[in-house]
Amino acid sequence: MTTQIDTNKLKQAEAATSIAKDMIASAIEQSAANTTLASEALKQASNEVAQVQTLISQVQSQIQTSSSSSAE
Repeated sequence: MTTQIDTNKLKQAEAATSIAKDMIASAIEQSAANTTLASEALKQASNEVAQVQTLISQVQSQIQTSSSSSAE
């Protein structure tokens, strides 16, 4: 039996990764001129990375659960 992967969660993770990348780029650009904005951009990037980790973990758990069920 083939395991169905939740591609919606992976697409959400991909989008959040893109946002995090943009926030990191913004932090780099702001680092010399405005450390407060740079810090805020890094906080937002960190939140996006945490969301990505959660989404990927959910998909991995789904795959493991499906694999365990089909093995029985």
